[in-house]
Amino acid sequence: MVAYTQNEMFSISDFTKQISKIINNIKEKSFEKIAILRNNKLEAVVISAEEYERLKQIEELVEHTEIYKEIKNRENTKLDDYIEFDDLAKKFDIDLKKL
Repeated sequence: MVAYTQNEMFSISDFTKQISKIINNIKEKSFEKIAILRNNKLEAVVISAEEYERLKQIEELVEHTEIYKEIKNRENTKLDDYIEFDDLAKKFDIDLKKL
């Protein structure tokens, strides 16, 4: 779980009152993140656009890595282990004519 310092946590009402200042602090890297609380529960986290882009790139890299691993695993599958498409459709009661 991500930890937040006291100065990184704002109630939603305090956040809306200080939004311009908070956004500037995030942009200038005074804060890495801001936690927005509603009824003392974490509702949202504000991060810089730069950090968001970095996280999305990491997510894509992880996804591509997982796909690559799955392809490598399938390369090792014997042809006898493959299931014909028609048989698979029957197994799951799929009418191919309706597709």
